[in-house]
Amino acid sequence: MTLRTRLLDQAVGRAMSTLSATAKKGLGDPALAELVVIRASQLNHCAFCLDMHLALARKHGVSEQQLDLLAAWEEAGDVFGERERAALALTEAVTVLTDGFVPDEVYDRAAAHFDDIRLAHLVGLIIAINNWNRVMVGRRIPPGGHTT
Repeated sequence: MTLRTRLLDQAVGRAMSTLSATAKKGLGDPALAELVVIRASQLNHCAFCLDMHLALARKHGVSEQQLDLLAAWEEAGDVFGERERAALALTEAVTVLTDGFVPDEVYDRAAAHFDDIRLAHLVGLIIAINNWNRVMVGRRIPPGGHTT
């Protein structure tokens, strides 16, 4: 089978789903989790994941203003709290890895808002959505067809 005819081996798909679910649950804030996965999906141009997670974000009470301004969160003033801004900065740093590493100041900023366990879950969530984005973009999976 070619890459485009099979999404993932079932065992790999289950492992990725388990990582995603465990990281979200451990973060303990479903709305923040959705902001994180949406921002990574924006950076990775993943239409499938954006479509799915925008719907989930709305279900978890994320405001339309936050969703509208997420791509410009750094310039959005007080639309995002400091904890959200720290998580979004870490999301961008882990997703893009422009300098080949996450800058210490970005990691330290996140560590100031999340205990060690929640920070580990946040990093796990960022890793998980980046994996999903790469699968869906690599396969050119269009938006829709998901259940939320």
